Amino acid sequence: MRTRAMRIIPVTLAIGALIAAPLSAFAATQPSLAQAAVAAATTHAPRGALVSAEQIARLTAAELDKAALDSGFVGAPKSRYDVTVYRVIYRTIDPEGRPTTASGIVVLPNGRRGALTVAEYLHGTTATKAYAASVSADSTDRLITALFAGTGLAAVAPDYLGLGLGPGKHPYIDTKTETSASIDLLLAARTFSARHGVTLKRDVLVTGFSQGGRATLGVGRALTRGEAGAFRLGDLRGVAGPYDLLNTELPAVFAGQVEPHVATMYLAYFTTAWNRTVGLYNNPREAFRPPYAKTVEGLVDGTHTEEEIANGLPDTPAKLFTKAFYAKLEHPTGRFRQALREADQICHNWTSPVPLHFYSGTKDTDVVPANSTACATALRARGTQVTVHSMGPTNHFATAMTAYPQILQTWTP
Repeated sequence: MRTRAMRIIPVTLAIGALIAAPLSAFAATQPSLAQAAVAAATTHAPRGALVSAEQIARLTAAELDKAALDSGFVGAPKSRYDVTVYRVIYRTIDPEGRPTTASGIVVLPNGRRGALTVAEYLHGTTATKAYAASVSADSTDRLITALFAGTGLAAVAPDYLGLGLGPGKHPYIDTKTETSASIDLLLAARTFSARHGVTLKRDVLVTGFSQGGRATLGVGRALTRGEAGAFRLGDLRGVAGPYDLLNTELPAVFAGQVEPHVATMYLAYFTTAWNRTVGLYNNPREAFRPPYAKTVEGLVDGTHTEEEIANGLPDTPAKLFTKAFYAKLEHPTGRFRQALREADQICHNWTSPVPLHFYSGTKDTDVVPANSTACATALRARGTQVTVHSMGPTNHFATAMTAYPQILQTWTP
């Protein structure tokens, strides 16, 4: 679960921006906005069709540099361009393959025209709709995406389904829709960018943090398989991702390697989301102890802040789950185990045509670094060239703060 330290950006990022409304106001208006977005797209509109776009921020290169420094991205290259941030709503599909919409951002470097390389940034765990990059002026995800544009790249970042102005609930850790929402944003961005005199080059640079680090592999696989039209994979960099759920991340939770309060929030979000897509319980009372059985699904419906979610949960998974369901999570069997195995195929059933880079921190107690080594071993066996970069004794968020200046340096045109 993301924390305030990874979400709050200094006031410089909000200069010239559309400041996000208070969460209570957003929660009251968001359903109607999302419904309007769905209604605005015709039934027969293809995936990746652009529904709407609006400018939400303009940032100078100096403002970007100050925000990066103040936020802890030490060593990031100096921005060469002012940038403009746009919120787009576009057509995509839900977990059942039915038409829906999603939101995201497209960030363009001011003054650049012609053919630009596109960088796609995939965000980490966010349980609150209003914290998405397309809505919150305080979003670290918006900053990272803008920093890529500041180097001269065209940059995009999906909110995924059910976040930002997307309708419904977010299907957390759902590789299928993380991938489809990300691919479809690329298609929408191509249409949008052309209106601003920018053509997106074929090769896509893909990176993501935490949940987004895992999603990075799904998007890389889809690009490799030709699932994004003319786009293809140009580079692939995952930061602190839970790539290996079944054999690494879940066992680490029950071995005490993940901070208990963090594990509780992750598992509450994961369990309720997977119950909608996979089916883990018939009644919340089967999975959750009282009084949480009555409240946990509502806590993670996208309208509550992360502080509210944390305050509404116990401090350990054992206090949240029933004894039987706790055992099910610790030792998955049947349909649940099969779903985990299928999800973890991102490390097994494809070969990247470009070198893959993982970034991990040895003090990460959210997503244990063994995820990177396990996935790297599996992908190397398939012929992928993989490098695991250690960011040293850094925690989960410090890993990102250390890795992204390096990635920015690597990708600067």
